[in-house]
Amino acid sequence: MEQIFIVMLIALAVLAIIDITVGVSNDAVNFLNSAIGSKAVTFKTIMIVASLGILVGALFSSGMMEIARSGIFVPKMFSFNDVMIIFLAVMITDVLLLDVFNSLGLPTSTTVSIVFELLGAAVCLGVIKIVNSGDGWDTLPEYINTAKATEIVVGILMSVILSFTIGTVVQYLSRLVFTFDIDKKLKTYGGIFGGIAITAITFFILIKGLKGASFLTKETSTWINENQMTIVLISFVVWTFISQLLVSVFKVHILRVIIVIGTFALALAFAGNDLVNFIGVPIAAFQSFGFFQASGQAPESFMMGVLAEESVVAPFYFLLIAGAIMVITLWTSKKAKAVIETEMNLARQDTGTSEEKFDSNILSRTIVRGTVLIGAAIDYVLPKSLQLKLDKRFEKPSVIVKRAAKDEPAFDMVRASVNLMVASILISIGTSMKLPLSTTYVTFMVAMGTSFADRAWDRDSAVYRVAGVFNVIGGWFVTAIVAFVAAFITAYILRIGEIYALVGMLILVGILLYRSNKIHQKKEKEKELQNSQLNRVDIVNIQGVASESSTQIANVLTRVNELYTTVIDSIALQDITELKKSKKKLKKLEKEVDNLRGNVYFFIKNLDDTSVGASKFYVVTLGYLQEMIKAVSFIAQNSYTHVDNNHKKLKFNQIRDLKLIDQKLQVLFDKIIVLFTEERFSEIEDILNDKEELISSVDKLIQKQIIRIRTTETSAKNSKLYFSILFESDDLIKATIGLLELFKNFDVDVKRKSFIRMS
Repeated sequence: MEQIFIVMLIALAVLAIIDITVGVSNDAVNFLNSAIGSKAVTFKTIMIVASLGILVGALFSSGMMEIARSGIFVPKMFSFNDVMIIFLAVMITDVLLLDVFNSLGLPTSTTVSIVFELLGAAVCLGVIKIVNSGDGWDTLPEYINTAKATEIVVGILMSVILSFTIGTVVQYLSRLVFTFDIDKKLKTYGGIFGGIAITAITFFILIKGLKGASFLTKETSTWINENQMTIVLISFVVWTFISQLLVSVFKVHILRVIIVIGTFALALAFAGNDLVNFIGVPIAAFQSFGFFQASGQAPESFMMGVLAEESVVAPFYFLLIAGAIMVITLWTSKKAKAVIETEMNLARQDTGTSEEKFDSNILSRTIVRGTVLIGAAIDYVLPKSLQLKLDKRFEKPSVIVKRAAKDEPAFDMVRASVNLMVASILISIGTSMKLPLSTTYVTFMVAMGTSFADRAWDRDSAVYRVAGVFNVIGGWFVTAIVAFVAAFITAYILRIGEIYALVGMLILVGILLYRSNKIHQKKEKEKELQNSQLNRVDIVNIQGVASESSTQIANVLTRVNELYTTVIDSIALQDITELKKSKKKLKKLEKEVDNLRGNVYFFIKNLDDTSVGASKFYVVTLGYLQEMIKAVSFIAQNSYTHVDNNHKKLKFNQIRDLKLIDQKLQVLFDKIIVLFTEERFSEIEDILNDKEELISSVDKLIQKQIIRIRTTETSAKNSKLYFSILFESDDLIKATIGLLELFKNFDVDVKRKSFIRMS
């Protein structure tokens, strides 16, 4: 019998390792966001500082796993067999749930997930016991610590509202003081700001980061708690003096110091306190097995009341291994980068590209519209002179730095420092007052509040940013609901299926994780390909315009050529599946080119003074590409609708004629693709010589169909589809010819200007 439980312990150990990797991937945003977003120091330095913070936090962690052993359920009501099922259900659910959020690139709370998974699994076993014993449903609270779940829900609401509000206020005041001209203001206010910020962060380390650390005696911990104000005052005086010394004498950028210390502090607190979310349950299971072995009783009869009495302390080597896995994951996880990108996208200060990660919705549009009206009312009340003074504090420097978009910081170091300072203060206060504030919720909402106060959410981006925030917040509540339901179901399956269900669930977890990683890798490759081929805005001269345009044209035409052929073949075969796939691919391609048109603003600003004339050429090029894609998209949509509604097939003669056009277009596109790939623009004239023949071939088919209608054609739907394909094919050809003529004239113009310069 014991062998089964040993297998369970091994499974829990493996799940714990996986849980650490998926958990760190999601929680990394909490302590990396500010440093990465502001680019205060190099990425390598940020990672080293965060790694040190994780290792220190993990090793100094007390390992007290109360939440796992008795914080949610009442151990004395469950047997050893029951708690092992609860622990397995929790770990299986947690691994899959966190991996889903990582794949979506959404930050969530590992604390909330583990709490509600414990709650769901415990409720499941409690319900089974009530049903088997014939007790009333009013006895369910005897199995569950319902007060803890209530605290967590209240904590979510408090974290969201309080963090956003305070982050907004502090950032607004900080910006009024520092403006965006940071260097000048730091000489005057750098010492005081550094004193406040570093005091808040060090206080955070004492209260939250090293809470209950094994090297602190009980007396020391008590003294710290009783003398918090004294510690704060002394720290403020000391750190203010040191900060002013660094600014005035050693000419050190104090904001960089604040960001480095803050990153270390949040990483330390994350590892020291959130470690329970990853290894608390396996440690509790390991301890439970020890109690069970010592009891000599049957697993169904040995009740686990001892869990509430004994301290479940993680051995040092467990903490060391967990810390090492955390650090390795931090350096290697690509999904962590996806979660970080989500927050960077929502917080960036009008840099990068015009593309937004989230689409607007009714709620975000309503909130933004209401906020605009409130702002207008405030402007009406405030004196005009005061408005101008306030607006001037938020003016950004007019100096344009020529550098790639990827090298631009998402926000400046003032905001990064405020993010770390406010998050540290709120989490410290919440911990000292024993409020269930989530580290993830606090850090995320502070970042959103500072973005709002910093006017990063302007009229062009506000609806998308607000929608993104609500998407993330909605995900937090989904976390609690899904964690509860999934753990409940998993516990039930394990309870009735026993060892067979365990083996099946572990195999399922392996398959789902493998598929998730494969899908994520595929998305990352597609994203990299898109960024390399269709998302460049850092072109600075006319040669770059020509080269980049050639790359984009070759890429778009390759895909358009392939999709046009696929659509024609699919309509001939009535293949609705392929038509549906083609529609999705074309929609994606259309969005990519639309993003390029959205980036034209940044593109034009980056051009040097001698190449500004190329702006119109680039804009018109993108217009032609968009027309070509829309033409094929229209054909795909009409064809899909025709087949989906089960209308009559196109006749053989019609399909033959369409394939003739397809073949001619394939020849044309193949030549153009080679021409633009190798930038042999002098050969454009040769291709244009055949344009009249290609256009007339479509006109002939239109005339032929008119004759069919007058003689043999009997289907109105058939004719409608056929005409739409011919007309859109004609538009595709004309857009292609227009593009070639544009490039021909551009090439001549460039050569003429080069000749004049050489003369």
